[in-house]
Amino acid sequence: MNTPPRADALNLLLPDLLRRLSHPLTLADPLPPQIRLDLTENDRDYEVRAELPGARKEDISITIDGSFVSIAAQVHGEHEETDAGGRVLIKETMRGRVSRGFSLAHEVDAGRVVARLQDGVLRLTLPKRESSRSRTIAVQ
Repeated sequence: MNTPPRADALNLLLPDLLRRLSHPLTLADPLPPQIRLDLTENDRDYEVRAELPGARKEDISITIDGSFVSIAAQVHGEHEETDAGGRVLIKETMRGRVSRGFSLAHEVDAGRVVARLQDGVLRLTLPKRESSRSRTIAVQ
């Protein structure tokens, strides 16, 4: 197999590098929208704190299947018009559908889940299913 010399490999990368440097204020590959969250656990339940700025409670969907939790939302970001002749230099706010799913170590009692949305933060209390709590077994 022929491998190109180092100079040829550099020449193949140079056009892409120049293209990326010509637009320094834009993201070459935008990140997919994702919900950022914090997850904590105690003996009885899991607590989730998920950031959903711009989402309304009627646009949030929470699905629980055993130990898998899925959060989806329609985010309504602000829509700004630029002045005549103006242009957007950086746009990091988002609009559209976001989702996030994760598995837990214990099954969730879906009938006792509590969900609250306040100031763009979704707080979930996910009680562990009684039969799935871990127990310490004494050896006899």
